[in-house]
Amino acid sequence: MTRVVRFYEYGAANVLRIEDIEVPAPAADEVQISVKAIGLNRAEVMFRNGAYLQKANFPSQLGYEAAGTVTTVGGDVTGFSKGDAVSVIPTLDMSRWPTYGELINIPARYVVKHPKHLSFVKAAAAWMMYVTAWGALIDQAKLTADDFVIVSAASSSVGIASFQIARIVGATVIATTRTSAKAQALLDAGAHHVIATEEEDLALRVNEITAGKGARVVFDPIGGPAIAQFAEVMSVGGILLEYGALSPDAGVFPQFAVLGKSLTLKGYLYTEVVSDDAALNRAKAFIVDGLESGKLDPLVSRTFPFDQIQDATRFLESNEQVGKVVVTL
Repeated sequence: MTRVVRFYEYGAANVLRIEDIEVPAPAADEVQISVKAIGLNRAEVMFRNGAYLQKANFPSQLGYEAAGTVTTVGGDVTGFSKGDAVSVIPTLDMSRWPTYGELINIPARYVVKHPKHLSFVKAAAAWMMYVTAWGALIDQAKLTADDFVIVSAASSSVGIASFQIARIVGATVIATTRTSAKAQALLDAGAHHVIATEEEDLALRVNEITAGKGARVVFDPIGGPAIAQFAEVMSVGGILLEYGALSPDAGVFPQFAVLGKSLTLKGYLYTEVVSDDAALNRAKAFIVDGLESGKLDPLVSRTFPFDQIQDATRFLESNEQVGKVVVTL
């Protein structure tokens, strides 16, 4: 029997239960992994609350990220052997291939042998944030050293990952956050500039930082009224990639800014990368190289033991962290 996390109804963190189940042998295209660490994501919170793109089929498991060692490989799998240290790239279906458990089966295309120097904790924290940020900033926005990029809700794991990826190509990072409480932590994490949007004038500060040029790229998980605010501080030909909907409020479409500056506003999901073999291979190469060199270094805010999965999830939801929350086994 293997301990896994399941839930039987939508709700707060207390609906999560640790239960013993039988995990089957891996399918022909799967790798079975003994899990050492699990990275937590807001997508899993939304899934547990019934607010995600995917609906649960109860009792449901969940989880997108993990790291551990290979125990068994399916009959059609090559390139992996028992004992390999590996980490998991988020799949397209967390209920079918969940990661919150001691033993998991994951399709081999979503499994990576991570650099030997990388701890299981950091390996479990890497893939959702780096794949998400790489797909938006590098693959779609074509970020360069000449660009200013605004990263909003910047204390999230994806926000921190965006700083590191932008720095690899030499772009200038403008992080936005509601208050100045996390400003120094964001600067320490790699942002070149921080704007506290409840305390400072966004347009004035962006104009000062960019010498009137504006930001060509905006990477935003907030949505709502923020979209129009960011559109006003973008440069001609800029692109705003919207990867979330943290704001519960509707926003006005910024038609004059969009028309006057020929802006692109695009909804973006990490699935655009992981569902495309060519894009996924490019992402793997970029991220593994960055992890090997140390230019990509997952920032872990706090770790919790597996038995405290409810507390770990509550901490993630509190928005107190800068970086990733990881559960260890």
